[in-house]
Amino acid sequence: MNWKIIFQLSLFGLIMAFGTVSLIPEKIEPFFWLVIFVFCTYVIVKTCHSKYFLHGFLVSIVNCVWITVVHYFFYDSYTMHHPDMAAMYTGTHPRRMMLVYGPIFGVMFGVILGLFSLVASKILTKKAQ
Repeated sequence: MNWKIIFQLSLFGLIMAFGTVSLIPEKIEPFFWLVIFVFCTYVIVKTCHSKYFLHGFLVSIVNCVWITVVHYFFYDSYTMHHPDMAAMYTGTHPRRMMLVYGPIFGVMFGVILGLFSLVASKILTKKAQ
């Protein structure tokens, strides 16, 4: 496992966490994530020699820690700019719900980034041969 690259790529999650608090609108956030996922996939395939899925998965798990912590502490500003997400946190205290949903989203996006990395490794290694 290349923990250095996992940590370094997860810093995009930290940047996005602060960016989504007040700068990046909810409607264009997915485009930012798509660019980040493509870049992370490329870096994982080029720097790691095995366990591509696991590397991508762990990048997203570390991302979810950054994002959950930042959104938890900047909840008011975050929900002001992301009303759809605020509507999702009903029932119990919204900040507690963030602590529940954050890891769930982390696992979901971890599977996606892991699959991106695995598929890209198959494509790019075929081209190299």
